[in-house]
Amino acid sequence: MTTTYDLIDEAVIAAPPATVWDALIAEFRGAKKWWVPANTFATRTGSPDAVGGEVEVTVHTKGVDKGGLKLRFTARTTAVDPGRRLDIEYVDGSFRGPASFILQPLPDGRTRLAMHFAARPHGPLTLLAKVADLGAEHSRAALAAFAALDRQLSTEVPA
Repeated sequence: MTTTYDLIDEAVIAAPPATVWDALIAEFRGAKKWWVPANTFATRTGSPDAVGGEVEVTVHTKGVDKGGLKLRFTARTTAVDPGRRLDIEYVDGSFRGPASFILQPLPDGRTRLAMHFAARPHGPLTLLAKVADLGAEHSRAALAAFAALDRQLSTEVPA
């Protein structure tokens, strides 16, 4: 039986949706500002905020430059609603399946950022998924990244 994850991780970010969106897209372009040390991203083709754009994702299981297992997979953008929603499909590598980033404006000017991860492990990762709680690790890393994003945006001085 193949493990399939259906996770929703969310946090409230102390910035408006447009600012959160810009930070999200910058990270997927390789900024390495708030998802590090767990994940790094590099644009493969196109742009992450355009349908068909592809991003190479690397999960650093012990942190960037700390050794350990590296999980690599490719995310292809399938739908974009700028400032509100980014839908992707993992099409190659360690995971297959959809994920979405949803930005919801809150009345106080902050943003609820949610990631819906509905993918399944692929290849050798399917064996690891039988003995390790990859879903819990995914949620831990996503929530840590969202907290780092909140810290980053709440300390930035508006232009």
